[in-house]
Parts: sequence; C-alpha cells; structure tokens
Amino acid sequence: MKFAIAWMALLAVAGGTSTALAEPARPTATFEWFEYTGHDRVLETPLPPGHYRNPVLAGFYPDPSVTRVGNRFYLVNSTFGYFPGIPVFESTDLVHWTQIGHVIQRSSQLDFDGLGISRGVFAPDIEYHDGTFYVINTAVDSGGNFISTAKNPAGPWSDPVWLKGLDGIDPSFFFDADGKAYVLNNGPPDGPPQYEGHRAIWIQALDVKTLQLVGPRKVLVDGGVDFSKQPVWIEGPHLYRRGERYYLMCAEGGTGPQHSEVALRSRSPWGPFEPYAGNPILTQRDLASNRRDPIVNAGHADLVEGPDGSWWAVFLASRAYVGDHYNTGRETFLLPVTWHDGWPVILRSGEAIPYAVAGPKFMARDASQTPFGGNFTWRDEFDAAKLNDAWLSARVPKAGWADLRSHRGALTIHALKEPLSTLKNPSFLGRRQQHMAFEATTSLSPPDRAGLSAGVAVFQAEKSWFFFGVRQASQGLEVFLERQRSAAPETVTRSVVAPVVAPVRSGAMRSAGGAAPASGVPTLQPLHLRVSANGASYSFSYDLDGTGWHTLAGNEDGTFLSTASAGGFTGVVLGPYARAE
Repeated sequence: MKFAIAWMALLAVAGGTSTALAEPARPTATFEWFEYTGHDRVLETPLPPGHYRNPVLAGFYPDPSVTRVGNRFYLVNSTFGYFPGIPVFESTDLVHWTQIGHVIQRSSQLDFDGLGISRGVFAPDIEYHDGTFYVINTAVDSGGNFISTAKNPAGPWSDPVWLKGLDGIDPSFFFDADGKAYVLNNGPPDGPPQYEGHRAIWIQALDVKTLQLVGPRKVLVDGGVDFSKQPVWIEGPHLYRRGERYYLMCAEGGTGPQHSEVALRSRSPWGPFEPYAGNPILTQRDLASNRRDPIVNAGHADLVEGPDGSWWAVFLASRAYVGDHYNTGRETFLLPVTWHDGWPVILRSGEAIPYAVAGPKFMARDASQTPFGGNFTWRDEFDAAKLNDAWLSARVPKAGWADLRSHRGALTIHALKEPLSTLKNPSFLGRRQQHMAFEATTSLSPPDRAGLSAGVAVFQAEKSWFFFGVRQASQGLEVFLERQRSAAPETVTRSVVAPVVAPVRSGAMRSAGGAAPASGVPTLQPLHLRVSANGASYSFSYDLDGTGWHTLAGNEDGTFLSTASAGGFTGVVLGPYARAE
C-alpha cells in the first residue's frame, strides 16, 4: 500500500511512494486533531450591515499583491523560508478569501536549507495577461529573481525561470494596453549610495515569450519622493495606468513604524514621475503611540479596480499589543481608494486604520467572520487525503515525515533529529497565529518509549520559540516546556506524571490496513495539550485523562516572539512537532 504523505512535494519518487519506507524506522508521534480558536476583544464588536473587518487575512500574510480577472480577484503573499511557498487566494469581493494553492508547491522548485526563516521568497507580484497568470518574486540568498507561470491560478505553477541581470528585490510586472510588458524593482542606486538605506526603483522591458529582460534599464525614483530628506528603503513598486496617466506606487521608510506608501505619476511608463504633494497616501507613523488597539507598520500596498469601477488597496500592517510588539506578524488589510485631483489616496494623514469598514458594493455576504478574519475556530481532524493548506513546514522537507495514512484520521510524524534551531527542516508543522488572544489544543498519543519528544511548538525564528512537549522518563511521562530566546535552548519547567492506561474502545483509530487493535488491549490514554495566549502572555496546560486541565507554566513572557525582539519579517506559527532524541 502506498505511503500517502502531506504534500506531493514531500514525495521523492513518482507514483506517490515515499523514500521514508526505505529509510531506517524513526520514532513516531500520532496527533488525532488540532484546534485553534481566536477571541480578540477588538474583533467582537458587532459589525454594521455591509461592513467587513480588518485585517482580511489575519496573521503572517505580508506583502500582498492582487489582480482581477473578470469578477474574481487573486492574491499572493510572502512566505520567506516556509514551504509550501507563496499562497494563492481567490475572492469575488476582496473580503472573503479562499486559498486555492501555492506557487512553490514542489520540493524541486526551491531549496531554503541553510537560510534563516526570514530569508527565502520576498514580496511576490501576481498579474494576469493574455490567458496566463504570472508571479514574479525574489528568492533571497537562494537563486535571485524568477518568474513562474500557470494557466490555472490553483496550479500547477511552472518551475522558476530565473531572470538574468536583475540586481535587487521586490520585482513587479506592468502589462500596458499596447502589449508591451515591463518589470519594476527595488535596486541599488545608479552610483554609490549617498546614505544608509539609499535605494532606487528601476524599470526594464520584459520579453513575454522568453520571460527575460531586454533593452536598457532606467531609474524611475532615486531614493524616494524627496531626496533632500534622505528617504530610506524605497521598495515594493507597482505601476498602473488610469486614463492617460501612469501611476507609480512604492513603499518608503522601511517595514517598521516609519513604513508608508507614496504615489507618483507620469505620462509615460519611463517617466519622468512627479510625486504627489500629499504623500504619503498611507501611513500610521504620525499617530500617538499610546492609542488604543494600535495598528502599525502600514505600507507595501497594491491597488486593484473592482468590477463596478471602485478602487481598493491591499496592504500590510501589524496589530501591536504593547509598543511596537506584535507576534501575529505583518497582515493583509483592505481599504477603499479615493481619487483626489487625479491622485489615489488610501488614508489621509492622521487617520487610523479602521477595524470595521464599509465593504464593496459587490460584497454579497455577511463579513462578521471569514475563514481568515474576525474571531473563529479552526479544526483539523487530519482525515483528508492531504494536509490542509494552512500547514507550513520550516524550509523544504527532504524526507516524508508527515503521514496521514498510517493511522486513519490522525497525523503521524516520523520524527527527525533536527531541533527547532536548525537551518534545515525539522519535523514540525505550523499554522499561523492569527489573534493576540487565542487557544490552540491538540490530542496526541504519548510516546510509549524513550527517544522521542512530541507536542506543540510555538515558533517565530530559529532562536525564538517555545516547545511544549511530552517524553518518556524513568518515573513516567515527563511533560515539559522548553524555550529559546537567546543563544541556547533552556528548559523552563517540567513535571513527571503517571500515564493513564485505558483499553482501546470501539471506534478507536485504525491502522493503515483498516484493522483496529483487539478490544481490551491496554494503550496510553491520549494526552491533550493546550497553548493559550493574551498579548505577551503565553500559558501551557495539559489534560491526561479528560478530567481537567493542569497548568504546567502560566503567563510566560512571549515578547521575545515579537518581531521587535526576534527580528525578521515573519510571525508566529504553531502546531505539531516531534523530535527524535
């Protein structure tokens, strides 16, 4: 019988057989289900009719790019060192999104081994032209700039076509009405940088047939909209045509609290471009730092025109719980665009990004809760043929360790020895933390022998994580909490508990062959683990026998999981992890 695993990308040979069968047996951990519930206070306020909630994609969904094909919208985000990479979403109203695939979905497309989790794929751009979907992206430290194409946005997407001679990041497409195509990107200035963060926006023609750049390159923006103020990190360019004018939008100020979006316009895609006198057209840097429920870091926007002629902007921002600390990463927000004297404006200076917004006229459904916004409960019974698209792996798996077939209705992890601090691929599946206040619970079979730790990892980066797990000890089961917030991992606390032995009951998990263990054979009772958080505070509880929760560690400081402390560009992901020891 074939050994079905989570993603086709985890398979090493054609026909669906994993090389894991040919490898020495590894210790296994079995998870029956995983459930995540968000309950942020700010998202509980009733919505007025016809309104939606921000963010529309909560959690680590940064650098959104959007395009419209007919009455449908398609959106992609950065995933950096995670796999599968670059999720593809579809919507009919810009509010209710459904994930339909990934651009990087095969292990042969890219390799992130040796890279920090905040390297990898940066700031993709998606466009549709003449029957084909195009995504352009930068694989930082792992190949450079590339283009992938697909006839169906759900995939399969082509292997990367690497662009020659493109130095920089954040590339984007522009397909003009005359059939000409261009690529814009952030790159070094034309000459020595004049100050730290001095960058430029470049343009060059694209040959759509060969998917290569042709002809001369030209700088459209040097430094930013006002060079005399030494603007930093001009990036994320997008070019649009409205009437007879070309509009260039870029992020400026870096990805932190000074982040912003600026607009320029011209009569030609080659410029010269004049900046809008009212720039920036989006920022939160001019608001009081002590405001209630702050949204920070707004920028990196992309515009799209709706089927009714209205204009909308998707952009990244973050919800902070104290100061500039946020663990949910940079999220995708949506706001309407108004045109003032021929200029696009997303938000006027001094205005805060609203959590509740009047939706598009073509938004036909209630938006109080969506699959990616508002407060919701998400549960995976691990009873599908493949892993849910919400699950991510840190870097690209080289072995088939995620198994949905050995125990029907359960996830079996064939544990690797890789720790969470590795720059390779640990046997860890994470789904995004999408709320500041949440609970995540799982049921797993406790390890029945030494040499295996299994449980839930709360992961932000290689040196910023919790591991809440269980292992066999000489006196019984050891429930423990590890953490790394500096140079080396440490054990926060541990507790030895007596395992609960119970007979297999009717309806118990069946093996891959379909046969259940004989009635009355003693097994260890499944153990429930729960991670809960409220802002900076994380708590870890366990339930051995279904009689109630026991707190192993409460109110642990989780600020080290924030971007402000851990650095990088990602947010927290959490889920099943097993480690061979």
